[in-house]
Order: sequence, then C-alpha cells, then structure tokens
Amino acid sequence: MSRFRVERSSALPVEEVWRRLTDFRAHGRLVPLTRTRLLSPGPMGAGTRFVARTGIGRLAFDDPMEVVRWEPPAAGRPGTCLLEKRGRVVLGRAVIEVYGTQGGGSRAVWVEELRVRGVPGVLDPVLARAGRRLFGRAMDGLLGM
Repeated sequence: MSRFRVERSSALPVEEVWRRLTDFRAHGRLVPLTRTRLLSPGPMGAGTRFVARTGIGRLAFDDPMEVVRWEPPAAGRPGTCLLEKRGRVVLGRAVIEVYGTQGGGSRAVWVEELRVRGVPGVLDPVLARAGRRLFGRAMDGLLGM
C-alpha cells in the first residue's frame, strides 16, 4: 500500500479551508483528466458518496468514494474528513484534517493510503511521489495558492 502526506498552510480561516478542501466537485476541476460526480443528495457529510472518473475513453476508470467520518472544525477543534475508496481499481482511504493556527490562519493535512490493482508493491514509492505532487497541486488550487 502506498502512503503519502501533503501539508499546506493558509492565511484563510479554518472554516473556509475546510469548505474548499471538502468541495469534492471542485477536485475534479483541478485533477488532470478527472471529473467528479456526487451520487448522494443533500448536504455533504457522513454517508456522502461520489465518483471521480479519471482517464480518456476506454482508458478511464472510476474511483468511487464514501465519506465515512465528517467532523467540521468547531470551537477550536480541527476538522476531520475520512474517505474510503471502494473501487475496482483504486482502494484505500484518505484523511483530510484542517487545523486553526494563531492569527486566524489554517494548516491542512491530507494523508492518503492507496492500492492500485495490478500495480506491484515495489512501485509504492513511485505512487507516493506522484500522489504528493498531484494532491499538492490540487490543494494549492483549492486554496488559491
């Protein structure tokens, strides 16, 4: 299983960073060759399901996910969102945490653990490097950096 971590600091308030990082439709606009579609009606929260479709034509695959933990930041407590990846190609989980910092800014941490079917474990370091780069750019875009 490949594991990577991406951190960003922002002058934005914790609630705004949370809102931006958990806007899963926006992720599809920032990740190359990816579209995101919500499957669950209603407000975002535990039980929300969505699919990120990545690729072109027959070389595309679905990455279905479900929010299994949803704790927005409140009263000095960090926000935590846990996603389970339940696809036929990509399996694993992602945790998004958003902390308030002194001066009203924020620190966001994204930790991803994933396995890609058909990709041998020896390539986990390559997947982690690519994931850090891809999700780092997505976080930068979502946070307006």
